[in-house]
Amino acid sequence: MSNVFIAFQDNEESRPVIEAIAADNTNAQVVHSPGMVKIDASGSLTIRRETIEEITGRPYDLQAIHVNLVTLSGHIDEDDDQLTLSWRH
Repeated sequence: MSNVFIAFQDNEESRPVIEAIAADNTNAQVVHSPGMVKIDASGSLTIRRETIEEITGRPYDLQAIHVNLVTLSGHIDEDDDQLTLSWRH
């Protein structure tokens, strides 16, 4: 199975998103680099709005992740509640 990945700028706005991804994707590997955090996962990776809201304690618009997004790899399936990267069709 192929890996997918997503990378964010390493800043205060991205930290709860990264924490939520790690919590919801037990197969994810979080790699910190200077100024960037890359998250790799085998098969698929899902970002859930609800988990980000639980971490931050406030409403979260999932579109806000695009502000700090550096790059990603995989097919995107996105709605208001979650974004999933995968190589499955």
